[in-house]
Amino acid sequence: MKTKFLKKVCVVGCGKWGKNHLSTLDVLGSLGGVVESDLDRLEVIKKKYSKIKFFNNLDDAIEFGFDGYVVATPAPTHFKIAKKIIQSKNHLLVEKPITTKLEDAIKLNKLAKKNNVNLMVGHILLFHPAFNKIKEIIKSNKIGKLQYIYSNRLNLGTIRTEENVLWSFAPHDFALLKYLIDDNPIEISCNGNDVLQPNVHDTTLTHLKYKNNIMAHIFVSWLHPYKEHRFVVIGSEGMVHFEDSIEDKPLMFYNKKIEWEGNYPKINKSMGKIIDYKKSSPLKNELVYFIKHLDGKKISICNGENAIDCMRSITLAAENLLEN
Repeated sequence: MKTKFLKKVCVVGCGKWGKNHLSTLDVLGSLGGVVESDLDRLEVIKKKYSKIKFFNNLDDAIEFGFDGYVVATPAPTHFKIAKKIIQSKNHLLVEKPITTKLEDAIKLNKLAKKNNVNLMVGHILLFHPAFNKIKEIIKSNKIGKLQYIYSNRLNLGTIRTEENVLWSFAPHDFALLKYLIDDNPIEISCNGNDVLQPNVHDTTLTHLKYKNNIMAHIFVSWLHPYKEHRFVVIGSEGMVHFEDSIEDKPLMFYNKKIEWEGNYPKINKSMGKIIDYKKSSPLKNELVYFIKHLDGKKISICNGENAIDCMRSITLAAENLLEN
């Protein structure tokens, strides 16, 4: 069943992730057009979505006029495409990472403000109901004082040639840490290994330190024997564990904490308790949010400032990776 919106969105780029935007926007009733330079790919899209507009260049799509645009092209092209859309005074959602250079992200954000345009970045996990629930748990103080967060994002492939695994996988986690801690790190260190391609790291481990003695790490790899998306939040009064790579995607709470008896620490162990959360599509949630702000109302989630904060952290990690 389709949800009908009056606003129409044009998707720029119909590769693997662009196709997901197409199908979701179609369900929402907001798919208006497609820009794809690969004519063979465009012909395939035409057969599936016959009632929308098709373009093989961005200028024609902008001239036609849509309520908003989704940029789902390869990351190195984001800056040039997003700049053109913003200068035409159109709202846009750019897939992560917003750009491949921090200075370009800053330029886009300034340009968006100048043209009174909503610039949103596709940090999709900020619209995942499990992470929304984790945020709620942290704010409710159920796990006490936040102490440590770690994320393992591991898989065998997809191996990139134009970007390393830090830029490919870790932006999700930098965005999540910003969302959950609501602060930027004060120290970042990163190391890794480039096995398959010189200077294109396959595995990286990033350590982050925040105010109030909060620590975090991000472990990403595309050379791992099995898929693992594990996210753990540790507090003084409890722990939360989310496993996104197994069936049912369970969110668990553990009433585990350390208590002191004199000078000796005592571990209070407990069985995990399943936390219910409403299952829904993060991409659908993200696109509904984007569409609802096509009237010009300012976005607060995944906006340009948040994107710059994430880019700054990733850039520092990448620089430290090369030094090590």
